[in-house]
Amino acid sequence: MKVGFVGAGRMGAPMVRRLVDAGHAVTVLGRTPEKRTAAEELGAQPADGLAELAREADAVVVCVFTDEQVRQVCLGDDLIGAMPPGAVLILHTTGSPRTAEAIAEEAGTHGVDVIDAPVSGGPHDIAAGTVTLFVGGEAKAVQRVHPLLSSYGDPVLHVGPLGYGQRVKLINNTLFAAQIGIVAEAVRLAGRLGIDEATLLAALPHGSGTSRALSSIAGVGSAAGFIGAVGEFIGKDVAVVRATVADLGSDLGLLDQVVDAGLSREKVR
Repeated sequence: MKVGFVGAGRMGAPMVRRLVDAGHAVTVLGRTPEKRTAAEELGAQPADGLAELAREADAVVVCVFTDEQVRQVCLGDDLIGAMPPGAVLILHTTGSPRTAEAIAEEAGTHGVDVIDAPVSGGPHDIAAGTVTLFVGGEAKAVQRVHPLLSSYGDPVLHVGPLGYGQRVKLINNTLFAAQIGIVAEAVRLAGRLGIDEATLLAALPHGSGTSRALSSIAGVGSAAGFIGAVGEFIGKDVAVVRATVADLGSDLGLLDQVVDAGLSREKVR
């Protein structure tokens, strides 16, 4: 497939590498000499602008950091207007389902399909081809780009119509933050009981109370250290899910009581 790619950074660069290695022709947005060189080193063709990147693409992938950046790329510039009818716009950035819906409304007037496909995992998972993708969108559009997504995603989970990938990802990250908060509370309890954190984190992954969050924290060696490493990313997503559920007239329920503990290093020192 001919693929345009916006956002070849920490998460996007290994995606581009996997796409190139799978035989896709990839064009990467590179507006500076450094970014153009980086694109070439990944085996991709650099493009100076969005219209150039999108003009002949079967699919365009957007993998930027924030929801606002997604809006700027997809609605503020001439990306969608340059895409050929029948192409698919893939949104990997975790954000509001409303953003995906607004972009799809605009894209529909140009005959372009949109899917939201936020990822669960890190650059190492992408590089290994094992990052999880929660995909929302029409089944035919998802099927068309499945060979692209499966270049770096496994499993690729179609979880419902447009926006449902974001809904599932936001719930996933809220649950992860809550699990981190539970481990942080366990560390504080251990301190009150005279057990040092290193001993606790070496022992608990072998018991029934283990979780991916606990194993990740144990790998780093402290709850505060792990929160320091992931807090910015998880905190961004939790802020989005809080705004999203409020917009839908709901809240986080009991999860809200432990999420904040999973985002603050100060609470576990």
